[in-house]
Amino acid sequence: MISSACSELALKNPDIELYWFNRGETEIDLKPAPHLLTGDIRNRNQVESIVKAHTFDVVVNWIAFTPQHVKQDYEVFGGRVGQYIFISSASAYQTPAMQFPITEDTPLDNPFWQYSRNKADCERFLNRRCEQNKFPVTIVRPSHTYNRKMLPIIGKYTTFARMLQNKKVFIHDRGESVWILTHHKDFAKGFNGLLGLEPAVGETVHITSDELLSWNQIYQTIAEAADVDLNGVYLPSHLINAYDSELGAGLLGDKSCSMIPDNSKIKSLVPGFGAEIPFAQGAREIVDYYLNTPQAQVLDEQFDSLTDKMISEWEAFLNIKRS
Repeated sequence: MISSACSELALKNPDIELYWFNRGETEIDLKPAPHLLTGDIRNRNQVESIVKAHTFDVVVNWIAFTPQHVKQDYEVFGGRVGQYIFISSASAYQTPAMQFPITEDTPLDNPFWQYSRNKADCERFLNRRCEQNKFPVTIVRPSHTYNRKMLPIIGKYTTFARMLQNKKVFIHDRGESVWILTHHKDFAKGFNGLLGLEPAVGETVHITSDELLSWNQIYQTIAEAADVDLNGVYLPSHLINAYDSELGAGLLGDKSCSMIPDNSKIKSLVPGFGAEIPFAQGAREIVDYYLNTPQAQVLDEQFDSLTDKMISEWEAFLNIKRS
């Protein structure tokens, strides 16, 4: 989802010769087409066989999630790459943050979400290789990045479908935590400016929009784009976690905590970078896509039932408490 926008922008640059290494299962129509190297990145022997004839100015791994993944990249691409970019996550920052704004020097400490801790461990491995072995690492931390096919709310299309039917949807806590959403085309402008950039080697940088939104505003913006009323119910994140620990991890370890980043570093490395697409525009793109793409209108019946169950039981509890 993020890499597609970066690829599209890269292919417009005559100074970039783009290679894709993937399993050949993703259909994305780009013109001109990138060079294709077909293989499974998790199969080390296959990777080594395919890339042994190549050296690269830049290698970006979009699907490295554990230290083992980046260790393989270090061993395979070491000596054949001028810059290795690891896609980390802003969710790895201290959660909840002790002070704002969040900078790249904010400690990495997320006790709630294993995904985030794994990303932090990847960073530590790569930074050691950079310091001790001069492996040319750049670490990029995206936050919540979206495109027209990704509804940036829990439940995605199922929650959106409930909005369209005027059913109740849940918003975590009081909907007041401050969040930041970045359109993937805006992210690509900052990210592609780092490709082959020597001052970025050895550096860590996050790339986000500067538009701060509460979750109330995010849900309301989607509802307004769809021209429907928002029928929202507030549920505590800890309650949601009790019903579904996977949903809860993404809330307690990320979305329930405010995210207010300082983008000074990416702007200094890539002069002229700035996110230009407000979420009001992005929400209209999302709504238009889902309303006009029948194959994307896929309901998650289990999540739909869980939503009904959580809301009804929470409202019953509140009624008992009031009486």
